[in-house]
Amino acid sequence: MAEYRLGLYEKSMPDTLTIREKLEHTRQAGFDYMELSIDESDAKLARLDWTAEQLYNLRADMWQTGTPIHSICLSGHRKYPLGHPDFKVRQRSMEIMEKAIVLASQLGIRLIQLAGYDVYYEEGCDETRDYFLENLKKAVLMAGKYGVMLGFETMETPFMNTVAKAMAYVNAVGSPWLQIYPDLGNLTNAVGEEVPTDLEAGKGHLAALHLKETVPGVFREVPFGTGHVDFVSGAGKALELGVRAFVGEFWYVGAKNWEEELAVANSFLREKLHEGAQHSRTDS
Repeated sequence: MAEYRLGLYEKSMPDTLTIREKLEHTRQAGFDYMELSIDESDAKLARLDWTAEQLYNLRADMWQTGTPIHSICLSGHRKYPLGHPDFKVRQRSMEIMEKAIVLASQLGIRLIQLAGYDVYYEEGCDETRDYFLENLKKAVLMAGKYGVMLGFETMETPFMNTVAKAMAYVNAVGSPWLQIYPDLGNLTNAVGEEVPTDLEAGKGHLAALHLKETVPGVFREVPFGTGHVDFVSGAGKALELGVRAFVGEFWYVGAKNWEEELAVANSFLREKLHEGAQHSRTDS
């Protein structure tokens, strides 16, 4: 049995593809599963209202292609955050949360990556943090009802850019259905060489790990191998702490050879994971 599974972020492929085609390309590039995106766009949020027929067809697509969807990256809360000061926006945020949990349950998806924002486009304050915690507790009860785990992503803003900060909310809620799904690139921008130490702060609470490249101050669309992320030490520490699900997060930016880029990314990340596993065994 393989030591880990490596997934592929949906947005690494052209949005003109059908989901079935994305599943096929995920498998062809050598990845084990795909991570579905539900971002703040109307098109992605509309997925929360897929019909029974659409859900049936997607389950068939996963079975027939041999490519499961193991996780959802739920970034729609950027526009509709849990801590927003406007009651109607908070209502919408909780509607998105519940529909995402139900969708995951219907598709057999076990993990939703939850954005670690109280607010994103607005200025945070004590009030937004209080609303965030209040609604987070409600969301976790929804997740437990359907047996779907929520995992905080460590973000690019100071509110929750480290595992240690995420752990404060995990401890405050105290539920097995709320864990941490860190982003290695974001962590590197937040704590630099202290990434392994920060990951250690989440021992026993790390559900998966995003593998993303970054450079200081830049959090997106940095090609693998051109930034400052130490994938070997980060992956090695995650493996040591029991993480067995990883997702390569990168974006399609119009390259004609995007299919080749998927395969190259798979090779790059698997090499780093292999080195990380050896590094982890040496240190333990």
